[in-house]
Amino acid sequence: MTTGAPPPLAPKRSRARTFLPLALAAWLVLEIWLLTVVADAAGGLTVLLLLVAGAVLGATVIKRAGRRAFANLTGTFQRAQEAALRGEAPTAADRTGAEDRNGFLMLGGLLLMLPGLISDAAGLLLLVPPVRTAVGRYAEKAVERRMGAAPHGSLQDAFQQARIHRPDGKVVQGEVVREDTPQGPERPRGSRPPLTP
Repeated sequence: MTTGAPPPLAPKRSRARTFLPLALAAWLVLEIWLLTVVADAAGGLTVLLLLVAGAVLGATVIKRAGRRAFANLTGTFQRAQEAALRGEAPTAADRTGAEDRNGFLMLGGLLLMLPGLISDAAGLLLLVPPVRTAVGRYAEKAVERRMGAAPHGSLQDAFQQARIHRPDGKVVQGEVVREDTPQGPERPRGSRPPLTP
């Protein structure tokens, strides 16, 4: 005899989890079909050369984007240090660096490295700067909408607000100033004071 509450309902499955495996399977079938069509029309050696050229170009793009990202990071640190030496707070441009969409450039290189003609075409499209900028803006707006951020704020503002407003209360940014004035003889760090009755 069970007299409990009804069993809990299973969490609703998101659309992405439902359709992503189907889309991935359809993409793989389409890639294989397109490779066979091109192999029939131009020959197997041509398909092999296309795949190798895509892998080499993709590796080159990823290497170049990685170097650019490292150079941007180094420049950002240098600008922040210079601002700190001048006694100024670093500006948003100093903290974030140039927005050149290196992540999408690396994604384009990765798509070029994947074997397949559709992924190569998508990777080549991401190498075009206006396309990369448009995709980056769209992705940023989609993430901000998804996070429920105000439309006038940026993604960084949304993360800042998420850090400040915690479930246990508001976190105030600041600095702790300790005024330690020893009352007696100084003790080494980490030692406990003697017990007194």
